[in-house]
Amino acid sequence: MQLDYRLKLETSQKLIMTPQLRQAIAILQLPATELAALVEKELLENPVLEADAAQNSDEPIHDELEAPAIELDRQAGAEVEADGWVEYLLSGTQASAGVQSGNTENSKQREIADAESVSLQHYLEMQLHFAILDSENLAIGRYLIGCIDDNGYLCGTTEEIAAQLGIAEAVVLDVLKIIQTFDPVGVGARSLQECLLIQLEQRTEEFDNRSYSLVAAVISEHLDQVALGRYKQIADKQRCSLHEVQQAVDIIRTLDPKPGSAFGGGQPGYIVPDVIVERVNNEYVITINDGHVPQLSINSYYRQIVREEQSDARKYVEGRINAAVWLIKSIEQRQRTLYNVTEAIINLQQSFFDHGSKFLRPLTMKKVAEQISVHESTVSRATANKYIDTPHGVFAMNTFFSAGIHSTGGEDISASRVKQQIKEMIAAENQTQPLSDQVLSEMLNAKGIMVSRRTVAKYREELGIPASGKRKRH
Repeated sequence: MQLDYRLKLETSQKLIMTPQLRQAIAILQLPATELAALVEKELLENPVLEADAAQNSDEPIHDELEAPAIELDRQAGAEVEADGWVEYLLSGTQASAGVQSGNTENSKQREIADAESVSLQHYLEMQLHFAILDSENLAIGRYLIGCIDDNGYLCGTTEEIAAQLGIAEAVVLDVLKIIQTFDPVGVGARSLQECLLIQLEQRTEEFDNRSYSLVAAVISEHLDQVALGRYKQIADKQRCSLHEVQQAVDIIRTLDPKPGSAFGGGQPGYIVPDVIVERVNNEYVITINDGHVPQLSINSYYRQIVREEQSDARKYVEGRINAAVWLIKSIEQRQRTLYNVTEAIINLQQSFFDHGSKFLRPLTMKKVAEQISVHESTVSRATANKYIDTPHGVFAMNTFFSAGIHSTGGEDISASRVKQQIKEMIAAENQTQPLSDQVLSEMLNAKGIMVSRRTVAKYREELGIPASGKRKRH
């Protein structure tokens, strides 16, 4: 067999993901807050981009979207042609043109508090200055507060802290006892038991001696058994009735196991809906909430450079303008796709928007994709990590897509509706004889909703509802 080298030419077709297409897909997936951050970054990096405060988009989206939205997945390999960006540039088009956006006069105004909350350490130090005047003990108190974590617990032992400060452990314990009287109650504890006991001690006047002693004993000796619901074992060891143990557990559940968690040094998180749906005159109006995303346009100075044939900077500016125009078009495409997907969801989930979450129907992304003539993956990207503000509250857009449960009535029922049914059944149950998963399954089957026991257990866990054994009251 003879081996040799040859040159051979072949033609083939293959899908290429260009950097521009990758950027467009990434922009489609971004929620509103992350999109705003991306635009701010691009404004810093691309000199031809500028934020335009003028609003030129008061017309509804219907005039701009007579044709179906172009699917991003069909744009693979597409490049921005030179004539395209020049025409686009001279037309003065800006991001979100023709789309009803959240910064128009008719949009709903949202105010988000941005004041930072006080940190736990700072709050404790404020109290320390009123409780301790001695400079030496004040320094010890500051050190101890510095050792308290975000949940309010003391990290390390008093013996280690005393050794590091070079003082007697008894002095550290005295200062720690003062800190443990601070607000929030339970702060400075060295264990969960101590944290709960400190809080219980502050409420001594609410209980008689027997109740207080029982609650203190359950906290000190039986927290593990409480978590497992083994109340009978606790009653046997404490020589009391199951009802008394149940009352003690109810008191313990009113205590805060993480007293410091309400404090923080950062800005609190808020859900910013990407789409707002309002009901006006029995019709639903869709608003793309992009009020915090700057309107983008091309700087007029760089437009002039492009028109100068002999400019040495023309080639660089052309590349920057290509990138800027693609970014603007990608943002417009995101808004169109979001609008079309939301409109399709409203049409297919009309009963939900009319009457509430109990009437949520089974829906797949494929069905929405077929209605707006895009690929299923485009719908998935458009709804990922995004929220919609409806007349019935704020929901994740993925909430509207759920598998159907077969019913004897011939119409499938959404999993969300089944979960709501389970929640209502458990809320109405006799707490001394809670409903087991098998009983819940049989009750749903009697209503024509065919679900198995394992499915009921799965939905119950997703709702955060404990098993029947842990829900039982004595």
